[in-house]
Amino acid sequence: MKRSIVFVGEAMLEERVNADGKVLRHYGGDTLNSAIHMVRLGSKVAFASALGADSESAMLRRRWASEGMDSSLLLDHPHRKVGRYAIALDQAGERTFSYDRAESAARALFEYADDGWKEAVGQAELLAFSLISLAVLPEGDRGKLLDLARRVRANGGRVAFDGNYRPPLWEDADHARRWGDAAIAEADFGLPTLDDEIALGGVANARDVASHWNALGCREVVVKQGEAGCLLPGGERVAPAEVLRPVDTSGAGDAFNAGYLAARLDGSDCATSAALGHRVAGWTIMRHGAIPPRDADYPIIG
Repeated sequence: MKRSIVFVGEAMLEERVNADGKVLRHYGGDTLNSAIHMVRLGSKVAFASALGADSESAMLRRRWASEGMDSSLLLDHPHRKVGRYAIALDQAGERTFSYDRAESAARALFEYADDGWKEAVGQAELLAFSLISLAVLPEGDRGKLLDLARRVRANGGRVAFDGNYRPPLWEDADHARRWGDAAIAEADFGLPTLDDEIALGGVANARDVASHWNALGCREVVVKQGEAGCLLPGGERVAPAEVLRPVDTSGAGDAFNAGYLAARLDGSDCATSAALGHRVAGWTIMRHGAIPPRDADYPIIG
């Protein structure tokens, strides 16, 4: 059965300490955050990854099912568990992370991804993944994810790629850039962040980023620039409707991706889609957590 959208990546348990010293537990992960937001915006979404066979993994499945996300592409690893991260915030809402993900089930995704699983993913109308999705895989499995992107496009679907660069996950920037460029070449929608692209090297501004991604074959590139907004295809800049003082910037770019893609797939133009992306990101950063619980103020398409 064809699924409208499939996100591939790693889900993690999120732990943070509140003002009372209580440890709060939720979940996050860049592509997972986008997937949940797109479900909330009315899209039919499956998350493709691997979890453990432990109680924490079962809890995550239940929570995502309660959001309405399709979990049929989640594989169970019999020996590994879900990864986790702890988060600390400064007064401006900026985050510091510590991770325990070296033996996460998602890293072994392709050990259990059989032909039926690959066929199901390959039938997506939109496949979305990130540079983190590639980074957490063993070197020998990264090409398998790009093969899935090619399969989706060969079947008439489209691919979205977020160049989400996290240096500790890579041997060096050159290695990350090589894999990133290979993914860009398979993407229809490109969602880079200016700061990440500068850190990878070779670009100085948003127009340089767009030119680089276009040259590699990605036709629709939106360069995210945080509170400064984004650069759209054709050179138009779209800023958020208001300047906010965030309480937690976790997941802002992931939220933007979801709003942008949801609106584009619904038929909106790039500027309208970017405006929704900013609204979803703005809602997110005014609440704690990478994917805060939905409330009455959650944005809608239209």
